[in-house]
Parts: sequence; C-alpha cells; structure tokens
Amino acid sequence: MNSRQRRGVILLLLSIVCALGAFAGVLSVINDVKSKVGPEVDAYRLKRDVAPYTPLSAGQFEKIEMPERWLSKNAVTSLREIQGKIAVTTLKSGSLLQSDMIVDQPALQTGEQELAIMIDAATGVAGKITPGSKVNVYATFEGARDSDPDQSRLIVENARVIDVGELTSLKPDEDDRRREPTEAVPITFALEPIDAQRLTYAESFADEVRLALVAPGSDSDIPATNRTYELAKDK
Repeated sequence: MNSRQRRGVILLLLSIVCALGAFAGVLSVINDVKSKVGPEVDAYRLKRDVAPYTPLSAGQFEKIEMPERWLSKNAVTSLREIQGKIAVTTLKSGSLLQSDMIVDQPALQTGEQELAIMIDAATGVAGKITPGSKVNVYATFEGARDSDPDQSRLIVENARVIDVGELTSLKPDEDDRRREPTEAVPITFALEPIDAQRLTYAESFADEVRLALVAPGSDSDIPATNRTYELAKDK
C-alpha cells in the first residue's frame, strides 16, 4: 500500500469516527429530551361545547397524545371513565376533559322526573342543601283580587334533591327596576309528575319560592290543614 492509499484509509476511518460521534450526539439529545418530557399517554379534548347536566358520550371528544408529566392528576385518560356521567358545568370546546368536570348521572326511580329550577340563595337553605337532601318547597302567592288574602302554600313535600349547581348572579327584570341583582342556585329534583307540575307552576307564578330542609333520615308529615297559611287565620 502506497502513501496515497494510506492517507485515503486514514481519512475514511476519521470520517467513520466523526459520523459515529455525531450519531452518538443525536442519540444523547433524543434521550435527554425523552427523559425530560417522559412517556406519552392518551388524553381527550372536547370537540364542541357541552351544556351542564348533559349525558356524556364518546362522540363529544377527540383523542390526543400528550406527555404524561404535562397532564394534571385528574385528567381523564380513558373514555370508560365517562360511562354513566354528566357534565357538572359548561364544558368548553378544546378543553381537556378532567374528572372534576363530570359527576355520576342521577338515578331516577320508576315514575320520577328530573326537574331543575333556580332558587334564590337568600330564600333557600344556603350551603346546607346537598344531593340526597329532602326539602319541603313553599311558595307565596298574592290574592287573585285585592280583597283576597295573600297565601303561603306547601307545594311539594319531601322533594328529593339530586344535584346542586353553582351560585349564579341574576339580573332583575327590566320592568322591575327597584330590585337589586340577586344570586341564585340551580337545584335539581327527582319528582313525581304531579309534583313536577306543582313546582313548575310555583316557579312561574309565585312571588317567592323557599326551601325548608327536612331532617336527614326522616320525612316530613304535615297535615293537610297546615299546608296553606293566611295571616288573618293565624290564631
């Protein structure tokens, strides 16, 4: 082998060594990035807005992959977690689904209907009503004529609460400028059809609707004679 061939072999070996060094450097960078980012896991992003209390289905979400270390501990990583669940609040399009955004779908008994109404925070039992509570619903009505007395009536007895929403600010009607903005809470009940009608009527036409919390583990039993109250008849 002459000197020219030896130089060629040496340059080839140097090129191989440099290539191996560069490859090792790339592998080192990749391993370093992987060690910082970590393994990827499935997550689920909302395709569109979902209204509160709406049952959840797989079609409302799209699967994406994200580094596990970047996800919160309560991120939903399997759609099995949404089975039998409903949205607890408005879910915005593009948001990652988390377990604190959903709750178990309330179980209705045979013949019951689910009905939600807004209850003024000042006239409800603030902070004491929770899912599973039982309440009596009272409503006050003005007399049909000026000569008729105002009345307070027990509208629904032992109404079962299945959900309590978040406190919401309400503006008074435009024709009632004297009233200040109020805060209300959506309360969802499981009711028999006739009680659902009574409660709907009271919400629409009563001056006020109030809730009275029934002692846990018991039912109220108010006689028919005590379900309507008029001040003039109070002895």
